[in-house]
Amino acid sequence: MTWQRFCDYLTGIPSVGLTLDISRMNFTEQWLEEMETRMQEAFSEMAELERGSVANRDEKRMVGHYWLRAPELAPLGLGAEIEATVSAVKKFAAGVHAARHYTDVLSIGIGGSALGPMFVADALGHPSTDKLRLWFLDNTDPDGIARVLAQIHGRLEQTLTVVISKSGGTPETRNGMILVQNAYRNCGLDFARHAVAVTMHGSALDKQAVAENWKARFEMFDWIGGRTSQTSAVGLVLAALQGLDIDALLEGARLTDAATRNPVTRQNPAAMMALMWHHATNGKGEKDMVVLPYKDRLLLFSRYLQQLIMESLGKQFDLDGNVVEQGIAVYGNKGSTDQHAYVQQLRDGVNNFFVVFIRVLEDGGSTLEVAPGIRAGDYLDGFYLGTRKALTEKARQSMTITVPRVDARSVGALIALFERAVGLYANLVNINAYHQPGVLAGKEAADEVLKWQVELLSALTREPQSPAELAPETPPEAAYLILEHLAANGRARKTGDSPSTAKFSLPD
Repeated sequence: MTWQRFCDYLTGIPSVGLTLDISRMNFTEQWLEEMETRMQEAFSEMAELERGSVANRDEKRMVGHYWLRAPELAPLGLGAEIEATVSAVKKFAAGVHAARHYTDVLSIGIGGSALGPMFVADALGHPSTDKLRLWFLDNTDPDGIARVLAQIHGRLEQTLTVVISKSGGTPETRNGMILVQNAYRNCGLDFARHAVAVTMHGSALDKQAVAENWKARFEMFDWIGGRTSQTSAVGLVLAALQGLDIDALLEGARLTDAATRNPVTRQNPAAMMALMWHHATNGKGEKDMVVLPYKDRLLLFSRYLQQLIMESLGKQFDLDGNVVEQGIAVYGNKGSTDQHAYVQQLRDGVNNFFVVFIRVLEDGGSTLEVAPGIRAGDYLDGFYLGTRKALTEKARQSMTITVPRVDARSVGALIALFERAVGLYANLVNINAYHQPGVLAGKEAADEVLKWQVELLSALTREPQSPAELAPETPPEAAYLILEHLAANGRARKTGDSPSTAKFSLPD
């Protein structure tokens, strides 16, 4: 890689101080020229989406996360609703802070209702500046829920609970809410007086919040998907309560959106990044994306990107109905922890990946020298440069996103950059980035399993029986596994040492 190549292909967004270096990706100038026509088509398709076309054809809805930070671009008068929501969020958070009653916020949500808020809270929070402490329940694991509740034990009276679910029927969120309601009740507290709903107007959760007179309700718009909801009420309510600068978060995203609408491909970092994903994976997901931010505050970014990228791009069919089995697998850690984790394989093992480094220029923290002329942050930057060099020496491709610091503005910019790159890449490979039929299939399968469980529980007697005897219509493996779980939790009694000899009965 040459200095000239670095200079030629460095692009960025001056208004937010972000740059993208793709010089260590193994593309050619000829390849870029060959992709230009398709890229221009992708820009046109993206422009149609922003004008309000029905981009999610399965659910017959628009896709409008870009309008959240530029309400003036929203069609159908939606801009006023967006502005009213942001204003209501600020007013509510200010009132909570002024009252000085609450010390903690408990968020209950999953997927896009948790990953974005968790990332932003960790990236921008600090014990010395946070106005309220944030806790998250993002699963239906009763042990995990108990662990979080134990950490706020004795403070539920001072804990505001925010329940986030677009449909209001997400099982994991509903289960967490029921257990939290019970915890409030056991403390002699009225859950509704401490509860906030973020959901779609008219949803089951919205109706419950109205009926029980919850403390507050905020609308999650129908045209916002979970994985692109961080700049909606989903993310803004929690960020505002924590005391983060939501105006700066929105501004960073807005400026990045404006820059990445630019149809001049070489001047558009989101377009160049989407093209690099296409080149690295042959437009077919043939390589994984490894996200390595060299900053502790960005540790959760790879988890956030897993959903944004994999749920958006992991599709069986293209827009013409052809079976394509698209997607890009995403995983990541943080630098320099990766030096002691999987960089060994990245450098010397199977070459089935490309790396997205994220570099932060300002160190923050202590300025103490740990060696003459060397600070701790110098080591961190040195490890980034060294790792990049070591990978390049073995023909391992990488690109680097650089931001000046981790603040609300740069975090908003990173979120918007990847949202745009995902949309453009989906256009390049002709898939729908805004639906998730596989997620629905998994939920339906889980519902079927729970139905089998109810049937098995009702079939248990004092007489030990095999899974097949208890439920002849249920697949035997599934019946055994359900019964094994019930027995482990004292809800059935198991005899026999193997699946073939196991019998189950009512517990003693």
